[in-house]
Amino acid sequence: MRAFGYARVSTADQNPDHQVDALPRARVPRGSIHVDTASGAKASRPKLDLVLQLLREGDTLKVTRFDRLSRSVLHLVTLGAGLREHGIGLHMIEQGIDTDTMEGHAMFGMLSVLQSCSAN
Repeated sequence: MRAFGYARVSTADQNPDHQVDALPRARVPRGSIHVDTASGAKASRPKLDLVLQLLREGDTLKVTRFDRLSRSVLHLVTLGAGLREHGIGLHMIEQGIDTDTMEGHAMFGMLSVLQSCSAN
């Protein structure tokens, strides 16, 4: 299993160090941490696109918080479902959600249900 980390700040004057420092503590090798400087509203985030291409079955994508990864709960649910379909785990460190565990899988499932309820 390989672990990849993703961090994002919205503007160049923001500092991603808190996120970058947390990822090795979550067993992400420093060389596998990718950082974008882009608004969460932007669809194009080159480092996230790169990480998503690198991930393979059995790997895990780790982020400090879900808002660093996704633009919305819908985007998070969609991204998480795509990762799950490919056998890739998702670990949101600060929220304690790790889809490789039964509890984390259940928590992520509840997010999916809440999203579908709010869409109706």
